Formats: sequence, structure tokens, C-alpha cells
Amino acid sequence: MLMLSIVLFLLFLSPSRSSRLCSHLCRCYEHSDLVDCRARGFEDVPHGLPHGTWLLDLGGNKLKEIRSRAFAGLWSLRILVLSDCSIQALQTQAFFSLSFLEKLDMSRNNLTQIPPNFSESLSALRELRLDHNALVLLKPLGLEHLENLEKLDLSHNRIRSLEPGEFRGLSRLRHLYLQGNLLGVVRDGSLTMLPALEVLLLGNNNISRIEVIALAPLRSLSRLGLEGNHLEHLNFKTFLSLHTAATHLQLAGNPWNCDCDLHRVFSKLLSVRHLHVDDYRNVTCREPWQIAGASLAWVDSQLCVAETVTVLVITPTVIVTVFGALVMAERKRKKLKYWEQNEEEPQEQ
Repeated sequence: MLMLSIVLFLLFLSPSRSSRLCSHLCRCYEHSDLVDCRARGFEDVPHGLPHGTWLLDLGGNKLKEIRSRAFAGLWSLRILVLSDCSIQALQTQAFFSLSFLEKLDMSRNNLTQIPPNFSESLSALRELRLDHNALVLLKPLGLEHLENLEKLDLSHNRIRSLEPGEFRGLSRLRHLYLQGNLLGVVRDGSLTMLPALEVLLLGNNNISRIEVIALAPLRSLSRLGLEGNHLEHLNFKTFLSLHTAATHLQLAGNPWNCDCDLHRVFSKLLSVRHLHVDDYRNVTCREPWQIAGASLAWVDSQLCVAETVTVLVITPTVIVTVFGALVMAERKRKKLKYWEQNEEEPQEQ
């Protein structure tokens, strides 16, 4: 589907294709049902577009708002481009009649939220781009009718959290892009109902913690991007809950605290057959300061040396101390018994 879209789009841009002006300033390409309305200064969706339009590009205009039933009558539309249009709001039934639409690009706009009725007429949609907007939160009702969606791009927004049920209904979703947001914690239950998800990109957020079973529902996950976050430690059980055939992890660019516990976690990760840390050689330490900037792969064998030496030194000391305390206690017990016996003898006489 993606390759077909690219080929048709290239044909659309080719100057050799015969074209004519239609609907004011738009250009229609004959025998291909492609309509080019890019950067024409439109403030509203133009009227009079051919009913057989298959691809409509309105990118680079000044729409600001998509009015109700703005695309009424365009039943054949498969690809709609609304990128870089300064869109701030979507009215109710904005996409009415687009029941066959397969790709919707609304990237690089000013949307702060997805309205609850957003997906009502978009049940055939396979790819949705909402990257580079100003989204702060997702509402479950806004996406629930997108049962055929395979790719969702929410990258480079201002999303701070993922709540349970936000991806309800997206049972066929395979790619979810959330990199470049403000996520701080990946919570248990936030990624449920995504059985087909293969790629989850969470890089360049503020993630400092992933709860233990947050990733457990993702049984098809093949790639997990966590690079460029605020992770200092990891819980091995979090990744052990991934029951997949093979999952590739990206973990570089985090401020790792390279202590003995982290060494153990990465050693376990590298030993699990279905888990692959693709950028392990680029995982570097932030703490302790003595090895800041050093590759974990280079220092991991030395991380536990100091702790081991400390244990070896402390253990004999503790044994001697405990043994000494036992000896002193025994002596005190014998002395007390001796004095008690001496006090009893005069009484008998």
C-alpha cells in the first residue's frame, strides 16, 4: 500500500502528465484522479472538486479549521494530505463521507487534541499521521473506530502520559510512533489491546521508569525504541515479560548509572535468546563520575570488582566481630553463674 502510494504520488508530481485547472486554483491530473491544491492560500476546503478524486493534496494552505462535512461527496478519496495547514480544530463530522479513506496526513499543524468523534467516518483508515502537532493528551473515544489502522504517528507532540484504554479498538495497529514527546513513565495497562503491535518508538521522551508489566501485552513486538530518555536503571522483569519471537531494543543515549545492578541486568538481557540490544556498544555511563562517558560494554566486566573486594574485606571482619561477641557473651554467662553459686553456699551453711 505504501509503495503504491509513493508511485502514484510521483506520477502526480510529474510535469509530463496532462493536467488542467479545476476548482479555482487546484490542478487536476487527467486519467489519474489526482488533485493538487498545495500552497494555494486556501482558508477553507475548496468546493467543486471532482467526485472521483482519489488523492487530494491540500498541504501548505491556511485552513486553521476543518469544517463539518468539508469533504462531502468525495466518496472515492483514498489519500488526503492536510499537512502544514495551521489546523487548530476539527468540527464534528469533519471527515464525513470519507469511509474509504486509507491514508490521512495531518502532520505539522497546531492540533492540541483529537475530538471524541474524530474516527467515526474513518473505519477504513490504515495510516494516520499526526506528528509535529501540539497534542497534550489522547482521548479513547477519538481513535476507537480505527479498527483497520496499521500505522499511527504521534511523534513530536507534547503528550505527557498514556492512560489505559487510549488505544482501544486498534487491534490491527502494527506501528506506533511516540518519539519526541514528554512521556515520563510507561505505566502498567497503558499499552493494552495492541496485540498486533510490532514497532513501538518511545525515543527522546523523559521516560525514567517502565513499570514491570507495562510491556507484557505486546506479544508481537519486534522493535522497541527507548533511546534518548532519562533511564538510569532497568528492571530485568520488565523485559522478561515480553513473550515474543524476537524483540530488538534501542537503549543508548540514557543517563545510565553503571553500578553492579545495571551490569547484572544487561548481562541477563544479552543472555536471553529473543532479546537483542542493537545499540549495546553505544550505551554509555553517566554515573559514577569516574567512568562518565565510557561505554558500558567496555567497563561492564569491571563494575562489580570494587563491590566484590568490599564484600571480601567486610566478610572476615564481620565474622571476627561476631565470633568475639559470642566469646564475650559466654564469658559473661560463666561469671554470672559462678557468682550465683557462691551466694548460695553461705545460705546453706
